Amino acid sequence: MIIAVANQKGGVGKSTTCINLCSALAEKGKRVLLVDSDPQGNSTSGLGISKKSLVLSTYEVLVNESYSCKDAILNVRKRMDILPATIDLVGAEIELVDVPDRAYRLRQLLEECNNSYDYIVVDCPPSLGLLTVNALTAADTVLIPVQAEYYALEGLMQLMATLDLVKRSYNPELRLAGVFITMFDTRTQLSKQVKQEVAWYFQDNYLETFIPRNVRLSEAPSFGQTIFEYDNRSKGAKSYRKLAEELLRRFSSKQWKEKETGTF
Repeated sequence: MIIAVANQKGGVGKSTTCINLCSALAEKGKRVLLVDSDPQGNSTSGLGISKKSLVLSTYEVLVNESYSCKDAILNVRKRMDILPATIDLVGAEIELVDVPDRAYRLRQLLEECNNSYDYIVVDCPPSLGLLTVNALTAADTVLIPVQAEYYALEGLMQLMATLDLVKRSYNPELRLAGVFITMFDTRTQLSKQVKQEVAWYFQDNYLETFIPRNVRLSEAPSFGQTIFEYDNRSKGAKSYRKLAEELLRRFSSKQWKEKETGTF
């Protein structure tokens, strides 16, 4: 299964989610590939990889058909690999413009290694450009982190419209894995209000697990570690384990398997 983690708003915890969700899934015995599709490369550096040392990255395999994704994949943890990214990926948006199947490039790449993994998680850039469209076209399902703040829902309708457009134009099987709250502060009424609004709006697609504001989660990437390596007993670690468990239950449920793929 290919999961795109998307939200065009920056700073909502996409890369943190990708790193720690992949780690939690690997911890549960799943074989996982993290695809860094964000030119900022936060998932790459967050796992302790020096971007300057990379010979091949997402950029090269996207724009040069002589490379396969297997050429650039690195093993970073037990049962966990990454297709890393560098700032060069910015150029892919421009270089792919004239490519006839530009929206399908990532899907074509991942087809060759899809059977090697239980889950492929794609870290999307904070935009609704060609890189994000590629990720959504390649994905089976979309996971949306929403920050518990005043402007959280601003732009979310635009994202949903983009998901519908991609579904109609490129990927009719695309589904919503769920929406969940990040950076939740139990002390503030605002966080609780945002949580309630998101739960009300998304209903069946709302995930009960929320990720709290946690200093240890913020510190871990600077050490190139997952939250489980940095502080296995922290609230952040417990929350990401819980998120992985909720998603696994969701994907294996009868309702998920029988659910029709309608609009978002």
